[in-house]
Amino acid sequence: MKAYADTGFLVSLHSRDANSERAIARMQSHTIPMAWTWLHDLEFRNAVRLQAFRKLIKPAAIPQIMNDQTLDLQAGIYFTATPALPDVAREAERLSEMYALKLGIRSLDILHVSHALVLGIKEFLTFDVRQAALAKVAGLKVPKL
Repeated sequence: MKAYADTGFLVSLHSRDANSERAIARMQSHTIPMAWTWLHDLEFRNAVRLQAFRKLIKPAAIPQIMNDQTLDLQAGIYFTATPALPDVAREAERLSEMYALKLGIRSLDILHVSHALVLGIKEFLTFDVRQAALAKVAGLKVPKL
Protein backbone atom coordinates (compact mmCIF):
# COMPACT_ATOMS: atom_id res chain seq x y z
CA MET A 1 0.00 0.00 0.00
CA LYS A 2 1.34 3.42 -0.90
CA ALA A 3 1.58 5.86 1.97
CA TYR A 4 1.78 9.57 2.48
CA ALA A 5 4.19 10.77 5.15
CA ASP A 6 4.23 14.26 6.55
CA THR A 7 7.48 16.16 6.49
CA GLY A 8 8.26 15.54 10.15
CA PHE A 9 8.28 11.81 9.50
CA LEU A 10 10.51 12.27 6.45
CA VAL A 11 12.98 14.50 8.28
CA SER A 12 13.17 11.88 11.03
CA LEU A 13 14.16 9.31 8.40
CA HIS A 14 16.97 11.42 6.98
CA SER A 15 18.27 13.33 9.98
CA ARG A 16 18.68 11.96 13.49
CA ASP A 17 16.09 13.24 15.94
CA ALA A 18 13.86 11.95 18.75
CA ASN A 19 11.60 10.13 16.26
CA SER A 20 14.24 8.66 13.96
CA GLU A 21 14.28 5.17 15.43
CA ARG A 22 10.49 4.87 15.16
CA ALA A 23 10.49 6.22 11.60
CA ILE A 24 13.22 3.80 10.53
CA ALA A 25 11.43 0.88 12.21
CA ARG A 26 8.20 1.79 10.41
CA MET A 27 9.98 1.88 7.06
CA GLN A 28 11.36 -1.61 7.63
CA SER A 29 7.80 -2.96 7.62
CA HIS A 30 6.31 -0.54 5.09
CA THR A 31 5.51 -1.20 1.47
CA ILE A 32 7.10 1.50 -0.64
CA PRO A 33 6.93 3.82 -2.48
CA MET A 34 5.71 6.86 -0.57
CA ALA A 35 4.43 10.03 -2.16
CA TRP A 36 6.80 12.98 -2.60
CA THR A 37 5.12 16.26 -3.59
CA TRP A 38 6.16 19.85 -4.18
CA LEU A 39 5.10 20.50 -0.56
CA HIS A 40 7.51 17.84 0.72
CA ASP A 41 10.26 19.31 -1.41
CA LEU A 42 9.85 22.79 0.04
CA GLU A 43 9.12 21.82 3.61
CA PHE A 44 11.75 19.07 3.85
CA ARG A 45 14.56 21.30 2.62
CA ASN A 46 13.49 24.13 4.87
CA ALA A 47 13.16 21.81 7.88
CA VAL A 48 16.69 20.50 7.38
CA ARG A 49 18.03 24.05 7.14
CA LEU A 50 16.05 24.97 10.25
CA GLN A 51 17.70 22.09 12.10
CA ALA A 52 21.07 23.63 11.27
CA PHE A 53 19.86 27.07 12.36
CA ARG A 54 18.78 25.54 15.69
CA LYS A 55 22.18 23.82 15.95
CA LEU A 56 20.62 20.36 15.93
CA ILE A 57 22.81 19.42 12.98
CA LYS A 58 25.92 20.99 11.52
CA PRO A 59 25.44 23.06 8.35
CA ALA A 60 27.99 20.80 6.67
CA ALA A 61 25.50 17.90 7.03
CA ILE A 62 22.85 19.60 4.87
CA PRO A 63 24.19 18.58 1.43
CA GLN A 64 24.44 14.91 2.47
CA ILE A 65 20.90 14.85 3.88
CA MET A 66 19.56 16.46 0.69
CA ASN A 67 21.55 14.03 -1.45
CA ASP A 68 20.31 11.02 0.53
CA GLN A 69 16.72 12.10 -0.06
CA THR A 70 17.37 12.55 -3.79
CA LEU A 71 18.93 9.08 -3.96
CA ASP A 72 15.90 7.60 -2.18
CA LEU A 73 13.63 9.27 -4.74
CA GLN A 74 15.74 7.85 -7.57
CA ALA A 75 15.73 4.41 -5.91
CA GLY A 76 11.93 4.35 -5.80
CA ILE A 77 11.45 4.72 -2.06
CA TYR A 78 9.42 7.81 -2.98
CA PHE A 79 7.41 8.53 -6.09
CA THR A 80 6.91 12.01 -7.44
CA ALA A 81 3.25 12.87 -6.94
CA THR A 82 1.67 15.88 -8.62
CA PRO A 83 -1.91 16.35 -7.46
CA ALA A 84 -3.85 19.13 -9.15
CA LEU A 85 -3.38 22.25 -7.03
CA PRO A 86 -7.00 23.45 -7.44
CA ASP A 87 -8.19 20.08 -6.11
CA VAL A 88 -5.79 20.27 -3.17
CA ALA A 89 -6.93 23.84 -2.43
CA ARG A 90 -10.61 22.85 -2.48
CA GLU A 91 -9.98 19.87 -0.23
CA ALA A 92 -7.88 21.98 2.14
CA GLU A 93 -10.66 24.55 2.48
CA ARG A 94 -13.21 21.79 3.09
CA LEU A 95 -11.05 20.26 5.83
CA SER A 96 -10.37 23.64 7.37
CA GLU A 97 -14.05 24.53 7.45
CA MET A 98 -15.00 21.18 8.96
CA TYR A 99 -12.19 20.64 11.46
CA ALA A 100 -10.03 23.68 12.22
CA LEU A 101 -12.22 24.86 15.09
CA LYS A 102 -12.51 21.34 16.53
CA LEU A 103 -8.91 20.16 16.18
CA GLY A 104 -6.76 23.30 16.15
CA ILE A 105 -4.87 22.21 13.07
CA ARG A 106 -2.32 24.27 11.15
CA SER A 107 -2.48 25.12 7.45
CA LEU A 108 0.50 22.94 6.52
CA ASP A 109 -1.08 19.98 8.31
CA ILE A 110 -4.29 20.55 6.34
CA LEU A 111 -2.31 20.75 3.10
CA HIS A 112 -0.55 17.44 3.74
CA VAL A 113 -3.80 15.63 4.51
CA SER A 114 -5.40 17.26 1.46
CA HIS A 115 -2.57 16.03 -0.75
CA ALA A 116 -3.03 12.46 0.51
CA LEU A 117 -6.78 12.57 -0.08
CA VAL A 118 -6.51 14.05 -3.56
CA LEU A 119 -3.88 11.45 -4.47
CA GLY A 120 -6.16 8.67 -3.27
CA ILE A 121 -3.63 7.41 -0.73
CA LYS A 122 -5.15 5.60 2.23
CA GLU A 123 -2.30 5.53 4.80
CA PHE A 124 -0.87 8.61 6.50
CA LEU A 125 2.36 8.59 8.54
CA THR A 126 2.94 11.30 11.12
CA PHE A 127 4.22 11.87 14.63
CA ASP A 128 2.04 14.99 14.98
CA VAL A 129 -0.98 14.32 17.22
CA ARG A 130 -3.24 16.99 15.72
CA GLN A 131 -2.34 16.09 12.16
CA ALA A 132 -3.01 12.43 12.95
CA ALA A 133 -6.43 13.37 14.34
CA LEU A 134 -7.26 15.26 11.15
CA ALA A 135 -6.08 12.42 8.93
CA LYS A 136 -8.24 9.96 10.89
CA VAL A 137 -11.44 12.02 10.73
CA ALA A 138 -10.74 12.55 7.00
CA GLY A 139 -10.84 8.77 6.54
CA LEU A 140 -7.13 7.94 6.34
CA LYS A 141 -5.51 5.04 8.16
CA VAL A 142 -2.94 6.40 10.65
CA PRO A 143 -0.79 3.67 12.16
CA LYS A 144 0.65 4.08 15.63
CA LEU A 145 4.34 4.85 15.20
